[in-house]
Amino acid sequence: MKKISILGSTGSIGSQALAVVEAFPERLEVVALAAGRNVEKLAAQAIKHRPKLISIADPEDIPQLRALLGDFRCEILAGDEGLEAAAAHPDADLVLSSLVGIAGLPPTLAALEAGRDVALANKESLVAGGSLVLAAKERGGGKLLPVDSEHSALFQCIEGREEQVETLVLTASGGPFREAKPEDLANVTVKEALAHPNWQMGAKITVDSATMMNKGLEVIEAHWLFGVPYSRIEVLVHPQSIVHSLVRLVDGSCLAQMAVPDMRQPIAYALSYPERWPSVVPQLDLAKASLTFQEPDPELFPALALAREAALAGGGAPVVLNAANEAAVAAFLAGKLSFLGICAVVEEALAKLGSEKASSLEEVLALDKRARSLAEELAKLK
Repeated sequence: MKKISILGSTGSIGSQALAVVEAFPERLEVVALAAGRNVEKLAAQAIKHRPKLISIADPEDIPQLRALLGDFRCEILAGDEGLEAAAAHPDADLVLSSLVGIAGLPPTLAALEAGRDVALANKESLVAGGSLVLAAKERGGGKLLPVDSEHSALFQCIEGREEQVETLVLTASGGPFREAKPEDLANVTVKEALAHPNWQMGAKITVDSATMMNKGLEVIEAHWLFGVPYSRIEVLVHPQSIVHSLVRLVDGSCLAQMAVPDMRQPIAYALSYPERWPSVVPQLDLAKASLTFQEPDPELFPALALAREAALAGGGAPVVLNAANEAAVAAFLAGKLSFLGICAVVEEALAKLGSEKASSLEEVLALDKRARSLAEELAKLK
């Protein structure tokens, strides 16, 4: 029985992880759940999975949460204290870090420092704090298991072949605008940006897929996860989302991991690793599969270049990239910024703050706050 703690249990990844838990009740047990403000959903999850600890973002929500739990009793915490307690729970063998945003970095570090294996679905942890995460992993001695479908694919293809890797190839669906022309994006609506053709995801990452900022962030993640220089990490648009990523080997071979586009597959692999359990998703029908690949259009997806520039600059630039993008996407979703304004805000924030230093958790969080505030102000001017 593998005991798990889920950070971000009411979000898209957390909810799908609990569906995997339900598929393997004899192999997985939930010992802690941490969520944001969705009190009703957290209470329902707790009643169903009977964890020893649950955490909610706001302490003021505890009375409502306790009332919704009825006869079920467990430890209830809130805020940063609750997140850290869930992340470092003494009974947890593995922690799924699926919080959205920079809030996922401190508990991810806490889990790794405590020696837990971490199934990582929080991009910001590696984008903003890659060196911090790897250092915490080394000190704690646990494993870092990627949950993003692309990094899970790379992990599966690379394992045991680390010295044979030539290039990593991250595939991208291209989102809802992959067939568009740059001039078509001037009047994109929120509804259009959220209409992803292949994946069911949260709003923020769906918009990131539409701009392809998500792929830029994933390039940075891949660098930290696999120790491969940015010059050897490629991105290809693969509209079918069947090949989740590829690895080119030094002898000219190319290994790909393929599966139906369903996040439960990489989640299940991270939770079951190093084993493989029976599929929780439909098997891929190869007879009906169509595989095409193309280079991303730099005019259509300027976020990719912005992310690479920030990655190569290093220091605090990736922190600013991530924070400004989060703030800009939030402004777009709120109807306060145009779709094209997202990259414009990020670019300007990088120009103003990209050379700042961020070598400690305190510096990362401080720079994130400054970049977020700056991006919010810039969004008002666009």
